[in-house]
Amino acid sequence: GKNCSLLQEMDVIQKQDENCYCYVQNRTIHLQYLWSTVQIKVNSRERFRFEPITEKNNCWNSETVFEFVACAVQILWKPETCTETFLSIKQYGEDVCFKIQPFKIEPYVVRVKREMLDGKLLFLFVAGIFLFHFANSLSRSAKFFYLSGVILGVLALLVFVLLTLKRFIPRHSTFWILMSGSWMVSLYFIYCFKENVQWLWSEHKNYLLGYFLAVGITSFAICYQHGPLTTELSITLFTWILQLTAFVLIYFGVTIPQVAYAVIAVSLCSKGLCYPLGAACHVARKMKHHFKSKKLVFKYLTEEEYREQGESETTRALEELRSFCRSPDFPSWIAVSKLQAPHRFAAFVLGSPHVSPAETKAHDEQYGIGSFFLEEQLFETRAQSEQGEPANSVHEEDEENENEMHTRIPFPYATELL
Repeated sequence: GKNCSLLQEMDVIQKQDENCYCYVQNRTIHLQYLWSTVQIKVNSRERFRFEPITEKNNCWNSETVFEFVACAVQILWKPETCTETFLSIKQYGEDVCFKIQPFKIEPYVVRVKREMLDGKLLFLFVAGIFLFHFANSLSRSAKFFYLSGVILGVLALLVFVLLTLKRFIPRHSTFWILMSGSWMVSLYFIYCFKENVQWLWSEHKNYLLGYFLAVGITSFAICYQHGPLTTELSITLFTWILQLTAFVLIYFGVTIPQVAYAVIAVSLCSKGLCYPLGAACHVARKMKHHFKSKKLVFKYLTEEEYREQGESETTRALEELRSFCRSPDFPSWIAVSKLQAPHRFAAFVLGSPHVSPAETKAHDEQYGIGSFFLEEQLFETRAQSEQGEPANSVHEEDEENENEMHTRIPFPYATELL
């Protein structure tokens, strides 16, 4: 690259002779360039050859499998002639060099600009996150199974055909060797299609649509014939494949590899957190049950506490009843039509006591100190104890007296003691 021209942002270079160009990456990492790309566009009125310059030794020094495959495909790919080409470079990828060879003495223009938010990268990243977290549910969906079969048949036809004919291959070693070769050939065709998609769509649109339609229908028919996955082993394998595909999308969806590795690690940890969290909750429940007191302690109320609690609860319940009767949702006309004393009910709602003075006086005479009811209870209890009657008869008489009390008292004063 000593004789190549260095490209920078916002450059517009116009030449007419053969020349090579290089874009050197900025090694300083900035998070604002996470989904940023550099767009290089070359156009001319005459056809020219666009040839990427790649050193063969770089393929063996690749850090990841994806970089090795991309480098190998770049070496095998033969450049085509065109009048316009477009190149998208990630912010923190490898340095990119290419050569322009015009066939005629005609000027061509090289433009360089930065796109701060590349929609394709953002889509790949979001799709990878979504696919990883919903891989388990998607692997059990019949619609997603058919969709995956159609996409695999269109993009990797050899792999789809090999999977369809797997039952006719007796040895597993032969199958995996053929599968590896099919994947390499499919990646090569995908790379060539990506580089020439504009030219294919403009020049051979009918053939391209025919291929998509024919292969898509055939793939759907084959998947429909086999049916969706039913066994747990096949569903688990499909889930792992989807999660691996999600990692690939996440890796290619950001420009900083370190961020991609961190997101993948966090995604794996989030999937694995359910097991330690479940174990911690189980241990916490066991510990709580172990330290919980098995013997219940009851606290009895004194007579004064019982009376105060009854008065306070009665007052609170009466206030809640008044509030409900004042609310718009209360059916006032229906209630008034069923009451014998509507004026008394209205007075109660406006704040008057729920028991009249006459009812209070009658209750005191009947149940107060020195009342007939109390004297009757005392004398009957003393007579029964002197006669030596069993306790069961006392309870029966008490129940009869209580029944007589309810029949003799015409007002519901007992609700005040609740």
